Amino acid sequence: MDLNKIRKENELVDLFCNLAEIPSPSLHEEKVSQWIKNYCDANKIPCEFDDYHNIYINIPATEPSKPPLLLSSHMDVIGDDSAVKTYLDGDLIRAEGRTLGADDKAGIANALYLAKTISNSNLQHGGLEIIFTRDEESGMSGIKHVNFDKLKSKYVLVCDSDSLGQLMTSGASYTLATIEVNSFRGGHSGIDIADSTRENAAKLIADIVANLPQGVFYSDKDHNVVTSCNIGGICAGNPDVTNVINTYGKATYSIRSSSRKHEEELKDRILFEINDFNNEYKGVAQASVKFEEHLPPFEKADDDYIPILFEAAAKKVGVTPEISSFHAGAETHIYANKCNSRKEQFAPFLVGLADVCSMHSPEENVNYKSILKGQELIQEFFKAYNA
Repeated sequence: MDLNKIRKENELVDLFCNLAEIPSPSLHEEKVSQWIKNYCDANKIPCEFDDYHNIYINIPATEPSKPPLLLSSHMDVIGDDSAVKTYLDGDLIRAEGRTLGADDKAGIANALYLAKTISNSNLQHGGLEIIFTRDEESGMSGIKHVNFDKLKSKYVLVCDSDSLGQLMTSGASYTLATIEVNSFRGGHSGIDIADSTRENAAKLIADIVANLPQGVFYSDKDHNVVTSCNIGGICAGNPDVTNVINTYGKATYSIRSSSRKHEEELKDRILFEINDFNNEYKGVAQASVKFEEHLPPFEKADDDYIPILFEAAAKKVGVTPEISSFHAGAETHIYANKCNSRKEQFAPFLVGLADVCSMHSPEENVNYKSILKGQELIQEFFKAYNA
């Protein structure tokens, strides 16, 4: 079937293609954000830019006793500012020779279409808030500049998962751990090799690495990874120079965890090794470790209200729900560590409203039928949320 025909027959598919055809690399989202603003103005959807040029949509409650709901997606995509020409390959929408940007314009399209539907319906609801952010892919500066004190919702659906029917209830942090070893005395590999006060830092950093965990550090009862430790690299000396007793060594690790408790246990394990090393090599060498949190954990909430509603809504529209966790980062992590205008901690969830494959590559594609089914799902969920 021709894509133009499908676009004429289906407003949501046309909406997605219009968004996808506007290139919006990170920090260059001006054209797509203005297009969204114009769309909202034309459809009488309350919309404004914040100080960072994120978009905030606020559809007022028609029944103030009901709680509001927040949807969130990002406007930037992986790719440059070259033209995006969409075409149909079976049921798949692709872009000629480049990334499509379905991550996350499939999420934006579904959120915008829901906003238009709600704005023109008689449904009694507690209000719908929507945030479209900049720069999610390269630095998350957009979400970090959101005025959270302005938001009224407690529950947040971050529409950025790549599989229809997914609801992710937790996600892993990212902490960079940097371990350094300094030997106090270097020397010649022949003349000084028998001097016990001279230890080679290349060997010492290797010993520390050998004693540290690698891979899964902790998993839950369902064998989902909760906390992991992965060495990024190890360096010391020059492999082409072998006649030197090296005085410096370094290793880097990524620590990921969806549990603060287990992340701290892993850090304590690393600190124990460092302290043990320093006791053994006192006066000869010194080791240190520095932890830098780049993304906080998105911990699972005790509240199962949203997963129960989502599972029921998915089944009602014929979508198989997948309630799980993911061992990576998203904007959920920022929401999970912030509070709304009522000083309630946000309860975010990562939601899939379309099947997006080969993200961030020239082969990226989205099944257009899954976008339509995603809209059925989010509308059914919103009705159940306001029942």
